[in-house]
Amino acid sequence: MATRAKEQSPATTGTAAPARSSRAAKGEQTRARLIAAARTLLAGETAGRFTTRNVAALCGVSHGMCHYHFQDRTDLIVAVVEDIRPEWIAPLEEAVDGPGGFADRAERVIALLTRPESPDLAHLHSALHWLALGDERVRESLDAEYRRWRSCFVRLFRVLAEERPGRVDPLPLGESFASAVDGLAAIRSLDAAVDAETVLRTLMAALAATADRTGGA
Repeated sequence: MATRAKEQSPATTGTAAPARSSRAAKGEQTRARLIAAARTLLAGETAGRFTTRNVAALCGVSHGMCHYHFQDRTDLIVAVVEDIRPEWIAPLEEAVDGPGGFADRAERVIALLTRPESPDLAHLHSALHWLALGDERVRESLDAEYRRWRSCFVRLFRVLAEERPGRVDPLPLGESFASAVDGLAAIRSLDAAVDAETVLRTLMAALAATADRTGGA
């Protein structure tokens, strides 16, 4: 009997691994569907009634299944914050960290920033900001994402500082540009008639000129 058990164990082990892999893949799919459903609710007009129960219903799974993947409502919101990173931070990182000097990178950044933002993403950002007002964990998560976003502009002006050695501090230049971009996004969200490209190019040129005025001492 012992010999037979040993002979059967490899086959048993061989079938168990694919089964576990299949369950893990199904679990990841369910988690992704829950995040997608959460995004849909947050980007819509029902953000004020955002609950894990409503997310589960929209996803077509049980409320218990939602809490199997996410401990609570905040966990799900934080997952949404991380989920949208490839749509607004990753492209900016690629534009800044790509090849070329300051002029080439600045051109890519301006082209990216003047591209129309999808209405869903804009509404999602607004909902997340609103939720962050009453949830410290959401606020910390969103703040971390914005710090990562702002650091892109600091790295951009660090390239300029390397090209024009002197007393240039890329931190205030990058932070200034990031703040202007943030303000411009708020203005554009109101459908205000503003030439975003002209504004950004003018500001970029003015900040770059600062390097010429302060360098070489």
